[in-house]
Amino acid sequence: MESPFLKIKKTKASGGGTKKVCLPLAKIRSMSKAEKDAVVRAKRSAGSKGKYKRSSKSNVTGTSSKNLKDWVKQDWRQVANPSLKCGEKSPGEKRSPAKLEDSPATCWKGYERVPGTTKGSKGSCRKSPVKKAEPRKTIGRGKNFNKANPTGTGAKAGGGMTQKGVNEYKRKNPGSNLKTAVTTDPKKLKPGSKAAKRRKAFCARSKSWKSKRGLAARRRWNC
Repeated sequence: MESPFLKIKKTKASGGGTKKVCLPLAKIRSMSKAEKDAVVRAKRSAGSKGKYKRSSKSNVTGTSSKNLKDWVKQDWRQVANPSLKCGEKSPGEKRSPAKLEDSPATCWKGYERVPGTTKGSKGSCRKSPVKKAEPRKTIGRGKNFNKANPTGTGAKAGGGMTQKGVNEYKRKNPGSNLKTAVTTDPKKLKPGSKAAKRRKAFCARSKSWKSKRGLAARRRWNC
């Protein structure tokens, strides 16, 4: 009885459709512009058709080595742009979909990967849960706010985030420009300086604050 497996038609899988061609830098330098253009065109033509190999008519001689070790040691560069190594991307070049799938950041902003799902598949992303704000602690481990005092000005008034709290916030929010209060005496601040402008802006937007912590914060900023 004839095996059913013999009837299966074998097909040769095509490559990833890459359009870059690489050769040793020494060889590229020895080629004329016409030769380099010809091999690049052949590679791009093959890549656009989803093929991995370019036409054998565009093969280049003089790139073989005695052994694999010597072959790997050669400085392989992109023929179209010898300043780039083989596989290296130019600054303005977009990442391919295949590379993006390998990256953990494959979901939209505000979404996260669902564990156990295939990258790029339906339902593989879900909305990220809203992170609860850290409680304002004025004492003990994890202290991130200065305790509000009923009297005092400047740093003695309390009522604001500590430097430790600011540093922790910045670690969790890269790019943040959060800073601690300007507690310097206004008379000692240089008019028009960044610190003076920050103090003036804070005092203006906190005029309506009436809570214990709010009043302490205003005294801390010497409003």
